[in-house]
Amino acid sequence: MADRSPDSSSSTTTTTTTTPPPSKPQQNEQEPSPSNYSPIPLPEFSPPPPFHRLPNPQNYSQSAILLMPIPQPDKVPVVSPPYLFQTPSKKISSPAESRRFIDSPSGSNFLSFVAALSLSVRSRKISDPLPTPLSPTLSSLLSLLDSLLAALSEFPPVPHSSRYGNPSFRSWHARLTDDSTQSLLSDLLLRPHSLEPAAVEIFPYFADSFGNASRIDYGTGHETNFAAFLYCLARLGLIREEDYQAVVTRVFVKYLDLMRQLQTVYSLEPAGSHGVWGLDDYHFLPFIFGSAQLIDHKYMKPKSIHNEDILDNFADEYMYLSCVVFVKKVKKGVFAEHSPLLDDISGVPNWGKVNSGLLKMYRAEVLEKVPIMQHFLFGWLIRWE
Repeated sequence: MADRSPDSSSSTTTTTTTTPPPSKPQQNEQEPSPSNYSPIPLPEFSPPPPFHRLPNPQNYSQSAILLMPIPQPDKVPVVSPPYLFQTPSKKISSPAESRRFIDSPSGSNFLSFVAALSLSVRSRKISDPLPTPLSPTLSSLLSLLDSLLAALSEFPPVPHSSRYGNPSFRSWHARLTDDSTQSLLSDLLLRPHSLEPAAVEIFPYFADSFGNASRIDYGTGHETNFAAFLYCLARLGLIREEDYQAVVTRVFVKYLDLMRQLQTVYSLEPAGSHGVWGLDDYHFLPFIFGSAQLIDHKYMKPKSIHNEDILDNFADEYMYLSCVVFVKKVKKGVFAEHSPLLDDISGVPNWGKVNSGLLKMYRAEVLEKVPIMQHFLFGWLIRWE
């Protein structure tokens, strides 16, 4: 006899609700994580963003840099009598004043001078022959820099407890700024052209090109003063356009060598450093000139800075590579950690883009920065307009 269900004899039908079994999650759904689940951490360093969008909170507005026109080379207007040389003085104390300078004819032409120097070494090695013989002005300037380099041996560093700032630098700097150096500069550069009165205006730029004796530091502001000194010589007609390649590959390279010696021997503190967000704790211009040297190079690309063989064999010929070598010498650890901006630039496809980006960045991160430009000097050759 077949079994009958309990409900089959009841006159009242009872409705029961049956809970369906849980369905399996679809492929696009995720099951809830167990309470003891530990996710695998992401890599510490994500791939860097493009050069012009590096998320650096200290940087100028990234969109503003991107929209900036690329600084173009231009001729330097040479002054003529009557000369109105004067002791230069500081003028900048606010962002509006720094922008006022860079937007003025003087500021614009100074930046164009830097762009023209960059153009003069495009696709050229440091050792390449010069288009014209070295001028007497540049020969004299090299002799002056050699004398300052030789003076290092007269003021050896003294033992001190601080990481930065060996006090012996003050003695070396006193030699730089004494009357004998100013007289030497005037005798070598100005007297042959009957321009001795210009010394009162151009020597302060030169004296402030090698660091600050009180703080025992050096940074891009001092480097900019050296560029301003060269610009003043161009305004006086002592440096001509045909000299520009020699200005970069002979004079500026000698200046850079001297500064590397000073930074190393006297442990100069970086002035106004951006830390890991800067190109270098001390310099900017050799990256501009060095990237111009490498434009259209058949083999070396921006990513080549990670190739130790290339650095070892070509740093003496290309300033950009020599700067990377110096950074790796003074900063220890993973390159992407201590120099993320340089590491990011290495991902740019070609040196032309690197060079144009650095020129725009020099304007934004140096010439428009009050902490740097508040020390800049203005006279008759570089006017406050």
